[in-house]
Amino acid sequence: MNNSPLTAISPVDGRYHSKTKALQAYYSEYGLIRYRVLVEVEYFIALTAIPLPSLKDFPKEQTEALRDLYRNFSESDAIWIKDTEKTTNHDVKAVEYFLKEKMTQLGLERYLEFIHFGLTSQDINNTAVPLSLKEGIQEAYLPLLDELIAKIQELENEWKDIPMLARTHGQAASPTRLGKELKVFRERLDIQRETLIAVPFSAKFGGATGNFNAHHVAYPEIDWVSFSNHFVNEILGVHRSQTTTQIEHYDHTAALFDALKRINTILIDLDRDIWTYVSMDYFKQKLKAGEIGSSAMPHKVNPIDFENSEGNLGIANALYEHLAAKLPLSRLQRDLTDSTVLRTIGVPLAHSIIAFQSSLKGLGKLVLNEKAISNELENNWAVVAEAIQTVLRREGFEKPYEALKGLTRTHDKVTKESVHEFIESLPLSTELKEELKLIEPTSYLGIQLVGK
Repeated sequence: MNNSPLTAISPVDGRYHSKTKALQAYYSEYGLIRYRVLVEVEYFIALTAIPLPSLKDFPKEQTEALRDLYRNFSESDAIWIKDTEKTTNHDVKAVEYFLKEKMTQLGLERYLEFIHFGLTSQDINNTAVPLSLKEGIQEAYLPLLDELIAKIQELENEWKDIPMLARTHGQAASPTRLGKELKVFRERLDIQRETLIAVPFSAKFGGATGNFNAHHVAYPEIDWVSFSNHFVNEILGVHRSQTTTQIEHYDHTAALFDALKRINTILIDLDRDIWTYVSMDYFKQKLKAGEIGSSAMPHKVNPIDFENSEGNLGIANALYEHLAAKLPLSRLQRDLTDSTVLRTIGVPLAHSIIAFQSSLKGLGKLVLNEKAISNELENNWAVVAEAIQTVLRREGFEKPYEALKGLTRTHDKVTKESVHEFIESLPLSTELKEELKLIEPTSYLGIQLVGK
């Protein structure tokens, strides 16, 4: 079979390809190779800026031509590198040979051996990967997360004054407002977004075992630590870990995946709540001509967007959890397991993005069924018992909780009439009785928290 969205094994590149293709530039094999080329080119240019003695006469007018090697990097360039890798059996060495070939074409033969000078492959991988991770999250992930947060806030404000029965332990509880319940999720997401963007994208750059052995033996007079800090932090724009083995220790990367996982967990919580509200008829869903909810039951309009989102978030979290638990572990100065699992970082991000789009679609289809919400409040007058007994406590009434317990903990339905009869039976002033009768499920809502 030809490789296509129809024949792909992974749904990320198959069924959901149209939703995830924006990530290809960052997390595909092509993307990884391009970022390696970028790092190698910028490293060479940084060496010319010291300058190393052998690079003093490097023609600076060729600098932008070198940058064009990654700015204009093509799929055919990536294929050249992959074909070379079949011979070298080493992916980063193939990138080095590609750049030497291109530099030869530019007439820069005398400088070839300063491509990948003093480096090990992980100096390239452990800068290329965090750079791709940073740019993919900033340019593809965060805009969609922000769109989802904005949509929740839009609904939060639209429904801020809608009284709603709350449920704790699945049972009727003190009334709330629909907008406030959405604000709970939006606020949680805001906080975790701040946590996410505070995590550094950490990189390793320090030679074969992190000590700049090759750099120092060749040019002991150069402060290679300062050079590398400037190169990684300022030129590449990621954060250089100071003391490492052959590889990045990935502690910050693990924190990043944990933060991504928490965001997904909050959205699973949201998906399940909205799904439940749909099942309770609090929401209808907008209909679309031609769509089918069930192959057997024509009446059904299923909340499939929230189900799709929940499923994809779960898959993403399983992978985030493995990445966060595995990456900080490496035998002695390095083993290859980090390289293997790092190739999958685009997969959980893709499942997250699929989920965000599904949640957005689902939220956009919701139609408030205010009548159903109002009816449920009216059918649960028992929830004003908390209010009545609290006012009675204020007045020094003896054992108010126990008195209300007798009214409400029965199998008889509590109604407006039965509550008012109970109030009338109490030895209270007329003014206090009238105050208590004003308490209703639709008005016993506490403080308006949306907008505060």
